[in-house]
Amino acid sequence: MGNEGKRVKVHYTGTLDDGSKFDSSLDRGEPLAFTCMAGQMIPGFDRAVRDMSVGQRQTIRLESEEAYGPRREELVQEFPMSQVPTQMRGIKVGEKLMLQSPEGHPVPATVFKVTPEMLYLDLNHEMAGKALNFEIELLEVEE
Repeated sequence: MGNEGKRVKVHYTGTLDDGSKFDSSLDRGEPLAFTCMAGQMIPGFDRAVRDMSVGQRQTIRLESEEAYGPRREELVQEFPMSQVPTQMRGIKVGEKLMLQSPEGHPVPATVFKVTPEMLYLDLNHEMAGKALNFEIELLEVEE
């Protein structure tokens, strides 16, 4: 179908429902390149670009299931403060950390809650559970 399996370049701006911008290739001055429908992008974005023509612009709204998925409470993990390194004891809610999976892969986390006894880390993607809006322009398709 259309652009499936082809290398494409797009410019996009992503906003939340309140109008706040969370990302934009235009702000970076560099288009986003990816292989359409190869699992490199969130599903709804991939599907939108699949049927676009070069030069076409469209605005889409993706529910969380078509984007980064629903927020999952089981991904909020708790760690006893006795196991937290002393240099991290002053950590604040909202701070970002990079953990490591047992296989050695990086796992981003956000400090969710801090008590004298426990540190709670949210391992959900920061956009999980949110509807996302995108303005997309297809710039190029490599045949």
